[in-house]
Amino acid sequence: MGKLEGRVAVITGGATGIGRAAAKRFIEDGAIVFIFGRRQDALDAALGDLGPNARAVKGSVSDEADLDRLYAAVKAERGTLDIVFANAGAGSQLRLGEITAAHIDEAFDTNVKGTIFTVQKALPLMGPGGSIILTGSSAGTTGAPGMTAYSASKAAVRNLARTWAEDLKGTGIRVNVLSPGATATELAKAALGEAGQKVFASMTPLQRMADPAEIGAAAAFLASSDSSFMTASELAVDGGLAQL
Repeated sequence: MGKLEGRVAVITGGATGIGRAAAKRFIEDGAIVFIFGRRQDALDAALGDLGPNARAVKGSVSDEADLDRLYAAVKAERGTLDIVFANAGAGSQLRLGEITAAHIDEAFDTNVKGTIFTVQKALPLMGPGGSIILTGSSAGTTGAPGMTAYSASKAAVRNLARTWAEDLKGTGIRVNVLSPGATATELAKAALGEAGQKVFASMTPLQRMADPAEIGAAAAFLASSDSSFMTASELAVDGGLAQL
């Protein structure tokens, strides 16, 4: 029996990259997983890969009505929810002096507002033993040129876990942050190219980028009872990038 046997999970940004890798691991460990994302083609492809224990709902975490539809689908089929992996993220580079309001909104609407409402709207379906996982980033700890909005949004996500652990006292629901470093998702590999991947790999003591499955495994740990005495914590899975 898997460590997530019979558990019900929601993963935002679940059709590709880290979200899809986490969905695959959760399902292997016995969970029913609802993946949520903006692109129907990506959702369809993920369902083909993940098999019969995956469900898909199309929408954006920046749209409260879309989130309402997601949780209505979970409630209609399963009744309750055990795990929320608030993984959807957005961001791009602009150096100080070039930053615009639209650039800030791009990061904060998804990474902060979207995370808040992803979790807040899930709570009525959750109970004791529930696990909330927020995707942070090594960029929330370290400085990086041109990453003002993204880094600030991920630092905010780190504080959400601290604040919510206080708010959730007595509920039996845990909340933790999973902070990856550079991860070799299909999107990252296409954006960086071979040369860029080597640069990011060289920045870590392990001298490589993470495989998405490694981040998915860490998410499964935070989702399971193996991490039952962890809340308000940050689990860095970054090859040591932000730790030195």
